[in-house]
Amino acid sequence: MTDTVKLIMAQINPKVGDIQGNVDLILETLEQAKQKEAELVVFPEMTITGYPPEDLLLRDGLYSQVEAALLKIVNASQDIACVIGYPMMDELGERFNMAAFIADGELLASYVKQNLPNYSVFDEQRYFNSGKQDCVVNYKGIKFGILICEDIWKISPAAQAKQAGAEVLLTLNASPFSQEKHQDRLDTLAHRVNETGLPIVYVNQVGGQDELVFDGGSFAVSADNDVCVQAPEFVENLCEVNFIKQQDSVVMVPGEKAELFAEEARIYQALITGVRDYVGKNGFPGVLLGLSGGIDSALTLAVAVDALGAENVEAVMMPFRYTAQISQDDAAEQANIMGVNYQSIPIEPMYQAFEMSLQATLAVGEPDITEENLQARIRGTLLMAMSNKNGKMVLATSNKSEVAVGYSTLYGDMVGGFSPLKDVPKTMVYQLAKYRNSISQVIPERVITRPPSAELRPDQKDQDSLPDYDSLDAMIKAYVKQDMSPQQIVEMGYEESEVRRVIRLIDRSEYKRRQSAPGVKITHRAFGRDRRYPITSGYKE
Repeated sequence: MTDTVKLIMAQINPKVGDIQGNVDLILETLEQAKQKEAELVVFPEMTITGYPPEDLLLRDGLYSQVEAALLKIVNASQDIACVIGYPMMDELGERFNMAAFIADGELLASYVKQNLPNYSVFDEQRYFNSGKQDCVVNYKGIKFGILICEDIWKISPAAQAKQAGAEVLLTLNASPFSQEKHQDRLDTLAHRVNETGLPIVYVNQVGGQDELVFDGGSFAVSADNDVCVQAPEFVENLCEVNFIKQQDSVVMVPGEKAELFAEEARIYQALITGVRDYVGKNGFPGVLLGLSGGIDSALTLAVAVDALGAENVEAVMMPFRYTAQISQDDAAEQANIMGVNYQSIPIEPMYQAFEMSLQATLAVGEPDITEENLQARIRGTLLMAMSNKNGKMVLATSNKSEVAVGYSTLYGDMVGGFSPLKDVPKTMVYQLAKYRNSISQVIPERVITRPPSAELRPDQKDQDSLPDYDSLDAMIKAYVKQDMSPQQIVEMGYEESEVRRVIRLIDRSEYKRRQSAPGVKITHRAFGRDRRYPITSGYKE
């Protein structure tokens, strides 16, 4: 006898805390799966609440809503089965990260996540207790073993499910994006397949949640370690995986394989997704940003328009006596190309008013960073005033290199509700700008080729204050991402005095970063929830 099962990988975009909205999305997905004549739908980790719900998990009222949601899903599961993730609290007040196997109006089995990640952006041990038991469900003649996200990164849960008779492993995931993440997933599943000899279905959620972006990219790997089915990245998708049961073996049938993005395109899609969902899920009518004629604000504008549409984006040039005419021309040209609402507001009159009021203070010593920061803070005040009046959220435009060493003005160019480039090093900013122009020319070429400048004093260049960006980004990566010591960085070929200066700037700028806007995480080690350092610290190496 030959049994076949058509499974759907439900790569959907839930919203954290919106339990009713998520249930509506789940029920709609089940109906779509029925129309495809699917028999089993696998959803991502904690779909009912969205991921990560963080301290919402500490609210008792959450769990009664989750129970009611589960009941709705059970009642809607006539003639179809699903595996769905959710949090559960027992009568003792202990909480668990769960998956339920629901079929034909019944909750047949449940599984408790065994490995709780407690590193990087994850702190599940703050909320949950670990499970100990496997969960294998015989459905339509095939024994499915259930795992949740981190479980697949360790050998024990997969081996345990295999020992319990599993013929296919289903893993529910809420795995955030980073540059190398998709390859890491492929490598990890290859290890699990080699160890267990079982095919694996890997379902990942998609969409933005605060700093995190979930890239989807769900896929299914056969027992021969071939990727038989690949869902697209960064879009909601219902992707079919078919199995055939032949006597004592289960065969995964090759199916649709979406083309994956190259590196720059993948990062750019992550930025678009992060901006789109942060603005949309928080109910902002659009965004506005200061467009300086420099590459950071130029790339931010391109991302914003691609994410939200030109009609929802506003750009403001705020020139001063040090603003080059070509900066003004380039900003106006890009705004015109991209079709956004654009205006220019000179800040000279406001600066003179501040200068007059601060005359006694500014008379002490020669002009310095005080006058430079005053310009940036005037611009920040204007943007926030416009935001207050029209409801649009301000996008900050600083990149990771600037954020790392504090090359930005607190309450000035750092102002904003979201910072798309916060985790994008300056060298990658250039790569992404060139990538976006390869699709259509939206950033004027000399914005990319001109030496970068904050234009806060005459003839200012970034490299007057910082090492060249190739060197700076390499040192930041070594110190921030790889936790290398100053001596190890020196041994990479950099001057010790320069290494010490960069590290000192990174350490001293923690107070600025703690007050900065959230932004899209694209690397393995982003500032904020990912890399947590004290502001006040006497530690030295």
